[in-house]
This record gives sequence, C-alpha cells and structure tokens, in this order.
Amino acid sequence: MTSQTPEAVHPVRTHHLRQAKERGERITMLTAYDAMVAQIFDQAGTDVLLVGDSLSNVVLGRPDTLAVTLDEMIHHARAVVAATRRALVVTDLPFGSYEASPEQAMASAVRLIKESGTRAVKLEGGRRVAAQVELLTSSGIPVMGHLGFTPQSEHAFGGKRVQGRGPEAADALCDDAMALQEAGVFAVVIEMVPASLAQRVTEILDVPTIGIGAGPYCDGQVLVWQDMAGLGDWSPRFAKRYADLRGALDGAVRRYTDEVRRGTFPGPEHSFAE
Repeated sequence: MTSQTPEAVHPVRTHHLRQAKERGERITMLTAYDAMVAQIFDQAGTDVLLVGDSLSNVVLGRPDTLAVTLDEMIHHARAVVAATRRALVVTDLPFGSYEASPEQAMASAVRLIKESGTRAVKLEGGRRVAAQVELLTSSGIPVMGHLGFTPQSEHAFGGKRVQGRGPEAADALCDDAMALQEAGVFAVVIEMVPASLAQRVTEILDVPTIGIGAGPYCDGQVLVWQDMAGLGDWSPRFAKRYADLRGALDGAVRRYTDEVRRGTFPGPEHSFAE
C-alpha cells in the first residue's frame, strides 16, 4: 500500500487491508501514542497506527501492560486521531475492560470510539473472546484480533515466551484464528510464534495477519515505534532498529545543556530587540 500526496488523501479503511492481502501487498503498522509522532507516521504513509496498551510500558513507565486504564487509552487515542488523516487508527481495549462479558466489551468499545474517535478496537484472545468479537462486529464496531503471545496474559504464560510450539499448541492457535475470523475480525495480530506457524495461519485466513516476532510470512508487520526507532535502551530480539533516536536525543540534550551553562544560548539571533 502506497502513501498519498496531501492533495489526494484517501483514508485507509478496514476493507482496504483485505484488498491488500488479496493483491499480495504488505501492510505497514506502527504504534503511536501522541499527536506529533502520529502525524509523522501518517505523512510517511504508514497504513495502520495502533494506540497500543504498550503505552503502559513505553510511555507511562510501568512494568507491563496490565495497569493501563480505559481512560488512559482514550486520552492517547484522541491525540493520535486528531493528528491522523490517512492511516487507520486502531486502539487496544485494555486488560479488564472486555473479558467479563460481551456486554462489558461493548460498553468499553463504545466509550473508546465515542470519546477518542478511534476507527477500530483490538482485543487479545481467540475462542474465549469470540462472543465479545461477534457482538462488537455485529454492532458495527471493527475489531482486530491478537493471538500468540498476548501481553495481557504475560503472567499466565510465565513471562514473555514464544507461543504455538508443538503440534497441539499450533493447532489450538489455528482454531483460535478461525474462531476470530468467523466472529468477524478484519485482521489478526500474531505475536511471538514460530514463522512456520504464522505462515500457516496466514494461509488459512481470508483476513490479513499482522506479524510481530512472527517471521516474514504475515500479510503485514507491526512494531512498537520506540523499538523501531531506537529510542529505548533495550529492544526485543525480533525488532529491527532503523535509527538511533536515543543517541541523537542524548547528544542534543548534552549540547543544549552545555550551551546554556556556558551562556552561548540564547544568542542575539534568539532574542527580541526593543
């Protein structure tokens, strides 16, 4: 999928992702949590912006995704939506906002859409959340699924562990993927599974798959943008750093601090005359 000029912006919709899969075009997806970053990624032609519950870790400094609230997701999603013209904005339903029942999922999703303007929601799990997905999609709410390593279940998995290894686990993940498709999802994120299993899921589904730590055979890829841009001091094995923003920012701050302390900033060119 290609970017558009500012004069001819055509928003990405859910059906465009399926059409991309049918044409064999790869889908690009990145996380975004604020307006400035969302605008940059949108103008660069990223197809999908995910307001991920990973903001709990990378923005709010918490150890996992579990503590982030629906109010916090709405706050950040509103900023991303405001800055986005082309990309499809998808926002995570946070832990505790949908698991209890389809009705709880519906209430949370309606709030998220009404208060932030997000175009779609994402939730984690397969057959266990199929009823939730079915109610949302039948009510006109686009849903993206998430299988494999699902961060909201990190403690149940015993940490950040690759999922779907072995025949039984692989078959179960495929069954989950089919259940999500039958419930109406428009795409499925597959995280931290063997590449061969991600390929198998991609082949059996009509809806596109978006991989993260799932090899090269998915219909698209997603990364946490701080991992992609090298802003953190650590990144997962499956992430590729396309820049060293941490180093660049560190250098800029040190130069600024040095100039302020030496009295060379601000100079005459940064000052107002009478």
